Amino acid sequence: MTGSRSGNDGQSYRQILKSTTLVGGSSIINVGFSILRNKAMALLLGPEGVGMMALYSSIVDISQTVAGLGISASGVRQIAAAGGEDRERISRVVTIVRSASLLLGLIGAFLLLLSSSRIAQFTFGNQQHASGVMVLSLAVFFQVVAGGCAAVLQGMREISSLAFMSVLAGLFSVVVGIPLIYFLGEHGIAPCLVSAAFASFAVSWWFSRRVDVSRCSISADQLLQETSALFKLGAVFMASGFLTMGSAYAVRLIVSSESGIHAAGLYQAAWALGGLYAGFILQAMGTDFYPRLTAVAFDNFECNRLVNEQAEVSMLLAGPALIGTLTLAPLVMTLFYSSDFQAAVDLLRWICLGMMLRIIAWPIGFIVLARGAKAIFFWTEVAATVVHVGLAWVFVQKFGTAGAGFAFFGLYVWHSILIYWIARRLTRFRWSVANRRLILVYLPVSAFVFCAFELLPLWQATILGLVIATLAGVYSLRILAGLLPQDMFPPALRPLIQSIRSA
Repeated sequence: MTGSRSGNDGQSYRQILKSTTLVGGSSIINVGFSILRNKAMALLLGPEGVGMMALYSSIVDISQTVAGLGISASGVRQIAAAGGEDRERISRVVTIVRSASLLLGLIGAFLLLLSSSRIAQFTFGNQQHASGVMVLSLAVFFQVVAGGCAAVLQGMREISSLAFMSVLAGLFSVVVGIPLIYFLGEHGIAPCLVSAAFASFAVSWWFSRRVDVSRCSISADQLLQETSALFKLGAVFMASGFLTMGSAYAVRLIVSSESGIHAAGLYQAAWALGGLYAGFILQAMGTDFYPRLTAVAFDNFECNRLVNEQAEVSMLLAGPALIGTLTLAPLVMTLFYSSDFQAAVDLLRWICLGMMLRIIAWPIGFIVLARGAKAIFFWTEVAATVVHVGLAWVFVQKFGTAGAGFAFFGLYVWHSILIYWIARRLTRFRWSVANRRLILVYLPVSAFVFCAFELLPLWQATILGLVIATLAGVYSLRILAGLLPQDMFPPALRPLIQSIRSA
C-alpha cells in the first residue's frame, strides 16, 4: 500500500488537520498553563519537589489504570464500532460505561486507601508520605469517572468538547494548584493532584451529559453481552496501561534509587518537555484518528491509507518542533523550569530523539488496537515494558540520569521495527512514498543536530540547529499547503498558500 493523495481530494487530510487543530489548539493553550505551572513548581519546590510530584503522579496513574479496568479505552472502541446509525446499541454502551466507571472509581479509591502505607513504604522507603498517598485515593476516583465520561465524548467524536474540556481542566489546575503549593509547600502536592483530577472529572461529566444519547432500558442478556465485550477488551487495555504506567513508575524509581529524588525531578522535567509538543499530536491522534480507523479496521486499503496520512501529517507537524526543542534545550529547560534543572539538558535531547521515533511509529500501533487484536497488543506491551525497564536499569547505573534518556530512545528503536513488522502481517502495511521520504529526511537530520552538540562548541551547534529547524519548518509548511484543498484556507491567505505550493 503506497497511499494516494488524489483519491480523497484532500478530505481526509482536512479531517486530520481539523482534529489536530482542535485538540492541538487546546494543547497549545495548555502549554501556556504548563509554563506557569512548571515554573511555579520548579521555583517553589525545586528538583526534589518535582521528583516527589512525579512519583505521586505515577501512583495515581497506575491506580487509576488498574481500577478503570480499561473500559475508558474499550468503551471508545465499542461506541465507534457501533457506527452512527445503531443508536440503540450506542445508548446501551454509553449507559454501561458511565455506570461502570462510577462503581470502579469508588472501588479503586477504597483499595488505594487501604494499601496507602505499603505503597508509601515501597515508593519512598518510609511511611512519611502515607497520608499523602491516602489523599491520592480521591484523585483515583475522579480520574476513573472522568475517563468514562471522556470515552463517551471520544467514541461519539465530540472533538470540540474534548478540546474545550482540556482547556478548562488546565486552567483550573493552575488557578488552584499553584496557591496550594505556595501555601502548603510539599504538603500541597497531593491536594494539587486531587484538584487537577477533580477539574477533569467536573468538566468531563458536564460535557458528557450534553451528548445526545437517548435513555434506554437494558435487558439482562444485553447487559451481559455489552459488559462482557467491554471488560474482555478492557482487561487487555488495563494490562497494557498498567505496563506503560508501571514502566514509567519503575524508571522513576530506578533513577531516584540511584541518584535520589532530586534526579527523579530532573528526569520528570526532561520527560515533560520532550513530550510537550509531540503530546498534542499524539493526543489528537488518539482522540479522532482511533475512532475513524476502527470504523475501517478490516478494510486493508482504507486502514493503511488512513495510517499513512496520519503519520505524514504528524511528522510534518512534529519534526521541526522536535528539532527546535533539541536545539534550544538549555533555554527551554530554564524557561519552563529554572536554572537548577540544567543538568537535565542532555537527557532532554535523548528524549527528543526518542519522541521523533515515537511520532513515526505511533500511528501504526493503532492498527492493532482498531483490529481488536488483544493478544498481539498485550504481548507487544509486555515486551516494550521489559525492554524499557531493562535498558533503564542498565544505562542509569552506567551513565547516571542521562541513561534514562538512552533507554527511551532504545525502546523506540526496537518498538518501531517490531510494530512495523506486525502491521505488515496484519494489513500488509507499507509506508507511502511520501512517508519514506519524510523518514529519510527527519531521522538523519535530527541525529545530525544531536551529534553537532556533542562535537561542536555550543554556539556553533545552536546556530546550525536553528538554521536546520527553520528549513525543516519551511519544508513542512510547503508540503502541508499542498495536501489541503484551497477552499480550506481564508480567501486572504490563498495567494500566499499558492505561492508556497509553487515554490
